[in-house]
Amino acid sequence: MALKNVLHMNAGAGDSSYAKNSSFQKASLLRSSKVLENSVNDFAINGFPQCFALADLGCSSGPNCLLAVTTIVDNVRAVCQQKGLSIPEFQVFLNDLPDNDFNTIFKIVNQSSSSLANGKEHALGGNCFISGVPGSFYSRLFPSRSLHFVHSSNSVHWLSQVPEKLEKNGGNVYMAKASPRGICEAYFDQYTRDFSTFLRIRSLEIAPKGCMVLTFQGRSSADPSNSGCCILYEILAKSLQSMSTEGLIREADIDSFNVPFYNPTTDEVKAIIDTEGSFEIQELQTSRNDIEVQFTRNENFCRIVAKQIRVINEPMLAAHFGDMFMDKLFDKYAEKLAEHLSEDKIENFDIMISLTKKSD
Repeated sequence: MALKNVLHMNAGAGDSSYAKNSSFQKASLLRSSKVLENSVNDFAINGFPQCFALADLGCSSGPNCLLAVTTIVDNVRAVCQQKGLSIPEFQVFLNDLPDNDFNTIFKIVNQSSSSLANGKEHALGGNCFISGVPGSFYSRLFPSRSLHFVHSSNSVHWLSQVPEKLEKNGGNVYMAKASPRGICEAYFDQYTRDFSTFLRIRSLEIAPKGCMVLTFQGRSSADPSNSGCCILYEILAKSLQSMSTEGLIREADIDSFNVPFYNPTTDEVKAIIDTEGSFEIQELQTSRNDIEVQFTRNENFCRIVAKQIRVINEPMLAAHFGDMFMDKLFDKYAEKLAEHLSEDKIENFDIMISLTKKSD
């Protein structure tokens, strides 16, 4: 099955949906609000067009899907009021892969455009026009020079495909301390190709002096297998292995499953941006929030984290292993996470970067 058909968050509004289990992603979006504000201020130096075209790439669904867009639109309106400028119309494009839950998005859009928020008309009402754009952001999505601002949060760390040459990574589902030599290099090579492609394509779609703000999971350690993401996926691998021991899934199926994900360092990100050459870095911030040992005192905490991991990975896991044992798998995940946190912490490391397109 093609990756684009299974790389999406759990749909709907049920107990195991992304809409109900995306608090970590919301926190990441909120942490980037100052970078978004600064980027809008930088754009305002040259004034705003009559119609301000904004794209949110990898928007997913649920209550977070309009958070960044609302922040950007609010910032543009605030700058215009401060400087006595005419407030532009807004063309907003919400992008994700075709199997994303766009139905839920447009229900939220409809509710937002006709409701009041904090005593005032919602930021996305009135002169804001919203469209859905299904497709991979590793391919062309928009006409040349048609966008003024691009945003993406918690998305660009996902790869276009599972890296090649991972046959020797048996028993693991991602880079791990037990991974043989060459696995980390294969992931980095795929990320380099994908992020370079992402930048090159966006440079074609963004107007001169246009801005782009990206927030994604990274790592602070030079050793890829020592990052928080790797540990979380090591716990997933151990949970799958436990299911195999019980005869519920085949070991060979574990050996053939790897996640299409890479969490880079800031140095890796800057090097790729410099080499690709289309954008200039205006601002780069990082945010580190560790999952500490103390959280194990709350017996529900590990189940909350397990649900967060589930809503992100279940479509891929179900497509590969079947969907009969997902409840049991993530019960085991919560138990093994608690075991890990009783001895160590897990780092959550975000990279927030603001870019401006260079002159053509």
